[in-house]
Parts: sequence; C-alpha cells; structure tokens
Amino acid sequence: MMESWNPTIAGDAGPKYLAIVKALADDIRAGRLPPGVRLPPQRALAKHLNVDLTTVTRAFNEARRTGLIDATAGRGSFVRGPASKFVEVRRPSPSGSVDFSMNMPPQPDAARLAERMEAGLSRLAGSPGFLDRMQYQDSAGNLADRAAAAQWLGQRLGPVPLQRVLVAGGAQVVLAAVLAALLKPGDALCVPSLTYPGLRMAAERRGVRLVPVVCDEDGLDPDAFLDSCKSERPRALYLVPTLDNPTTATLPKARRERIAEVARSHGVAIIEDDAYGALPADAPAPIAALAADISWHIATLSKCVSPGLRIAFIAVPGTNEAVRLAAELRAINMMASPLAAALASQWIADGEIDAIVAAIRQENGLRQAVAREVLRDLDFRAHSCGHHLWLRLPEPWRRGEFGAHARQLGLSVIQSDAFAIGPAPEAIRVSLGAAPDSETLRYGLSLLATLLSHPPGAISTVV
Repeated sequence: MMESWNPTIAGDAGPKYLAIVKALADDIRAGRLPPGVRLPPQRALAKHLNVDLTTVTRAFNEARRTGLIDATAGRGSFVRGPASKFVEVRRPSPSGSVDFSMNMPPQPDAARLAERMEAGLSRLAGSPGFLDRMQYQDSAGNLADRAAAAQWLGQRLGPVPLQRVLVAGGAQVVLAAVLAALLKPGDALCVPSLTYPGLRMAAERRGVRLVPVVCDEDGLDPDAFLDSCKSERPRALYLVPTLDNPTTATLPKARRERIAEVARSHGVAIIEDDAYGALPADAPAPIAALAADISWHIATLSKCVSPGLRIAFIAVPGTNEAVRLAAELRAINMMASPLAAALASQWIADGEIDAIVAAIRQENGLRQAVAREVLRDLDFRAHSCGHHLWLRLPEPWRRGEFGAHARQLGLSVIQSDAFAIGPAPEAIRVSLGAAPDSETLRYGLSLLATLLSHPPGAISTVV
C-alpha cells in the first residue's frame, strides 16, 4: 500500500476531484507511483486532503475511466500504468457561463453511460440479425422494440397489450403526431396555465387553440378543468402529472382520479406527458393506469436516461388509435432510429436502464441538496428526484430585467414567459442537470443567489 502518497491540491483553482486526478497523473508520469502500487484507502485520503469522501470517490472514478488506475471491490485501487497526457477540464471562471436553461438529466460517473453505450453497441453489432435491425422499420417500431417498450411502461402502468404500444424518435415528435391524430385546426386543447414550451410550439403549428386551466401547489385544478370542459368543449387535455415542467408539482392520486373522471364524462382525451415519471421512486400511478381507455401516455427516455437516445414510448387507448398514430409518425419522422431503439431495448432487457435511472435519481438528489443550501433564502419549489426548480423572483425584481442581468453574468435561465398561457408570473425555471459537476453548479447558483440578494439598481456593485 502506498501509505505515503499525500498529494497537495490547495493551489489548484479547479474542482477538487480533478485536482486529485491531475496530481495522480503527475506522480504516475514522474515515476513516484509505479504500476501495480495500491493507493491509500479513499477515506484516509479524504481525511488527509480535508475534503468530502465523495470528492475522492469521484476522483478515483474519473481516474479509472481515463485508464490511470484499476479498482477491484474488496481489494482497493491500483496504479494501472504510465499516465498519458492528462486533459484538465475546469469549471467556468466568474467570467464564464453556467447553463441553467437546458432541462436535461445530469450524466453522473455512476451512470457509466459512455461505458455502457460502448459495450451495448459492441454487443448489438455482434448479435445475429444486426444488419436487419439497421434497415427501415415499421413506424410504430418493430415487434422486439415494442415488446421492450411494453416491459418498460408496464413498470408503472401495469400490463400493456403490445398492440397499444409504439416506439418513436423522441417525445416532441410524439406530441406533434398525437395532436395531428386527435385535433383539427381550431379545436380546443386544455393545458395547465404554465405548460411545456414544446407542446405550445406543436399546438401553434397545428392551429390548435390552447385553453389555460388554473393550477395550484398540487398541479392542475380538477374543478377548473371541469369548468373549462363545460365552457370550451375541448377535444383533449395535456399535462405533465409528475415533476411538472416548469412548476415541479406532482398531482396526488385523488386528483388524478378526479381529472380522469371529468375527462371521461366530457369525452376529452388525456395526453399524459410522463417525461419525469420514472425518476421518483414513490410517484403515484400514471393517469393511463387509471383511465387507459382515454389516455395517450408518453414516456421519453430523454429526461431520465439521455436526450441523445431520442427514444419515446407511447401507450394509446386501443388498436385503432395505434394505427392512426403510426400513420402520423410515418408522415412526420418515418421511424425511430433503429440503432437507438435497439440499444434502449437491450438496456431494458438486461436491467442496465434501471441502473442508469437510479444513478441519475441519486445525482439529482445531490444537486437538489446543493440548491437547497445555496438558495435557502429564496422562494422556490423543487423535488429531490428532479433536475429543475421553479423560483419566484423576490421584489422588486422583474423577470425580463433579471434575465438580462443574469446573461451579463454568464447565467442562462428560462423566464416564465416561455411557459405561460396568459399572464406570466415573476418566476424562472432553473435546470440543474447541464452543469458538468457540483462545483460548477454551486458556483452558478451562488452567483444567482447573490444577484437576487440585491435590488436591480445596485447590480453594478455586485458585478
């Protein structure tokens, strides 16, 4: 054991975990850590460096990923060999930028996404019939991918007949196709008063009339929805029932049941965008599990695995609806990427996808803890399993003014105007997933909190 390896990282301005990796690479390259040497236990190294154990763990994970060390459970971590040139990635300086606008899941080391993708694609390439999978596929997805989708959806919906399941190239494609299958130009679509911008875009292109429905802290108000059904005669209702975008609200079970009851009694289809439903371990059952006969349930992998997959699964009310939706999908996007669909199916079959979701859920919890600490004096809503929060601006700030000041400081956020159907509140959505690490996240949130702690007229002193 290399009991005497005691690196110094105090003078490094970057993230501490990268400073540890850099010190490790430097000492390997200089011969101070020869191949095969066992490194000190992570807990001992954390104590020596006066850092959290998680910082050392992340450093060792990064060192393993870049080939500096090998790690074996129960035996420890060992120097692998001569170090190649270490590429250092630093968090932004105060003149840099932090992206709080893109609502994407973080990609923690524990998810091992690159490693899993490399291994998964290699297995696919060597599997029988691989070239057949790379040809044109049915617009609803081939049977193998639809079966995997039914397995994934079944975790939350219960058993779903294969004839009611489709695979598509992302939720945005699905939203456009569902609107085309359900509504004609001029038809009314009920939506929360703050709703997903992608839905607004698809509805505008379709010529659909959006009817805002009042929401409260628990989400869409069923009584307000009932009033809208009576006065506007909508053809459908769109909502995000779990970890709503942007408000983070999750509809309680009783409210889901009431919404389904109102929709059924007025002949209204429900478009259930369950983008975040897989993240909380204790989320109520989707509305489609309560009212499958009127629900068009969309579950994308973009918000709980990776946006790069561009894969979404859909459960529709029946076979006729599946045929209609497949026709719309064919006109819009022909088919989902066969390679991405095959990889997603493989990950579902072998349980890899559940491990990825679990790692992202854990990382979201860590990032939300940072947000709670840094933004503790501000008024915001969040969920420990989600990767965004909804922040109400303190007086006298106004959203346009705040957005302009934030951009000057290198912070990008989304103002409430992007979501509002009608008057917009003085609020912003802050997405936590795009920051590359917790130190960058803390830096950006601290800057945001400092900005909001001063009135707009005093910002020149803050900058």
